[in-house]
Amino acid sequence: MRRLVLILVPYAWLLALFLVPFIIVVKISLSDVALARPPYLPQFDWAEGIGAFLSELDFENFVFLTTDSLYWKAYLSSLTIALVSTLITLCIGYPIAYGMARAPEEWRPTLMMLIILPFWTSFLIRVYAWMGILSSEGFLNQFLLWIGVIDQPLTILNTNSAVYIGIVYTYLPFMVLPIYAALDRLDGSLIETAEDLGCSRLSAFWLVTIPLSRNGIIAGCFLVFIPALGEFVIPSLLGGSDTLMIGKVLWEEFFSNRDWPVASAVAVVLLLILVVPIVLFQRNQQKQAEAEG
Repeated sequence: MRRLVLILVPYAWLLALFLVPFIIVVKISLSDVALARPPYLPQFDWAEGIGAFLSELDFENFVFLTTDSLYWKAYLSSLTIALVSTLITLCIGYPIAYGMARAPEEWRPTLMMLIILPFWTSFLIRVYAWMGILSSEGFLNQFLLWIGVIDQPLTILNTNSAVYIGIVYTYLPFMVLPIYAALDRLDGSLIETAEDLGCSRLSAFWLVTIPLSRNGIIAGCFLVFIPALGEFVIPSLLGGSDTLMIGKVLWEEFFSNRDWPVASAVAVVLLLILVVPIVLFQRNQQKQAEAEG
């Protein structure tokens, strides 16, 4: 009975907060826009029965997504920005995590606190701060002008470059923490053994450290890529008119156009795009666990 209760609690949580809302979104995506409240049809009526209700559902909105170039361009642009941001975050986050894992024991809690410190401030405040830093009269341009690197202010705000900066800054802790956890568990004697067998420090790093920290790298990449793909706030505040991301399109469809069926179809496709890499990651973890067992 205890085992059954332990299993039912998380499944009930997923059922109430994920599966049921997802089914509702799927139902709306199969509906048609209407001047009603809620702004879509059909709506279930007990008098007509479930058969009549299901007969009015169709895949017209999903077909529309394939015919309108705005949506698939938004998906491609979001995938590109999320992938590039994840790679940049990995290139910055791995050395930070490696330095934390190699630091003396007494310094590690302090370094950990510095990584987590940005979470003590509101997400919106941090993004707004970057607007002040990256603007033409902002701190970055003023500093570059002061040291003589540039002669006139650079246009950084309202560009894709500002979006990359905002995403990398915001999600950097999500990359650093899992990699640090993997490196912290790494047995240092393996590195010494590799060097004793003739490997240089660089070779030992590539042949021993990187493979043994692979799980942390994969976990960090997922923790950055998944929220970055559907990001809305950062491209809205730091991006410009040329910044096309599916999160902005989703917002416009829901709140500006009031086209809930199309917006729901966009959300369903976005979720399916995210589910595929998650399932692949879980299968890889399961195979690795079976191999180690």
